[in-house]
Amino acid sequence: MQSWTTELRDSGCVLIRELELWHHVTLSLPSWKLCRSLCKIPLPKPVLMRCGGVHWALCDPSPTSTQRRTPATFKLPWRAKELCPALKKAVSGGLEQLMLGLMMTPSQFDAHRLRQTMEGIGTDEESLLAVLCTKSPQQLKDATIAYKQEFGRYLENDLISETSKDFTKLVLAILKKEELNSKEMVDYQLIDQDVKALNDAVNGKKKDPAPWIQVLTMRDSNHLNRVLSRLEDLRGETVDKTVQSHFSGDLRLGFRTLVVSIPSIPLFLAQRLHSNIKKGSLVQGILISHSEEDLLCVRIEYRRLTNTSLYSTLQKEYKGEMQQALLALCRSEDL
Repeated sequence: MQSWTTELRDSGCVLIRELELWHHVTLSLPSWKLCRSLCKIPLPKPVLMRCGGVHWALCDPSPTSTQRRTPATFKLPWRAKELCPALKKAVSGGLEQLMLGLMMTPSQFDAHRLRQTMEGIGTDEESLLAVLCTKSPQQLKDATIAYKQEFGRYLENDLISETSKDFTKLVLAILKKEELNSKEMVDYQLIDQDVKALNDAVNGKKKDPAPWIQVLTMRDSNHLNRVLSRLEDLRGETVDKTVQSHFSGDLRLGFRTLVVSIPSIPLFLAQRLHSNIKKGSLVQGILISHSEEDLLCVRIEYRRLTNTSLYSTLQKEYKGEMQQALLALCRSEDL
């Protein structure tokens, strides 16, 4: 303990204290190797550093949660982006990606996750939909702005170029989704209209996805839960089965993702974690993105789904610094 704190002081930084951070990450100590690497990085004296999941406030009073992610907003003489190259020199691999993710604002992080789904050969439609379908309209607007700022590209144009036909219409509708129904009261007439529209769209010889796109992307979750429940009663089968029977390809994947996530986003995320727990990038994405929103709800659903806590699962599946960082994001055991 004394050795590496001395190095931090010798490097011109005064260690003030460990903080409860933007995403509630607290770890006891970074590794000796990581500390030695970071001590060699020339950083300005006033700096907020997040190292391997450990957050050290250096020469700064306790900032707000938003300021902790964007040090530039509380009048430090450098920008968060200036720390990223230094972090890349100190760590690598999955831990590097986790730390860089923690340095981003929520909208920046969402923008990077969306970009990653479209990079390389082909598009990862499942991951793309998982991000789009678990964000609010305002969060998607913020991510769209951040996407242009981060990459100099328009998110809408990239989605158009990476998708096709009715699936393009669906992802664009999700991106621009507006909940047009009144949230102040239950509109039973609109519920009946929406149920009829969805049912009629799959009853003819030619299936019409337009009503499904419109209804599923222009209503709030409470309204849609009532609509989907009524539709299941009317057809005598689950909505997921209806979608599988009448649509195909990426469009079917999109509708299935929507109808599964609409009743409970935390349950949907818990299912994704359970099915992909060994995929570090996916696990990191969910934990970082939802740590200040609904991660506790995700943990509860994960426990109900698997009869095992997410914390215990991460302990089993990951080792070393990555394990420590993920456990810190997860925060605690669920008994």
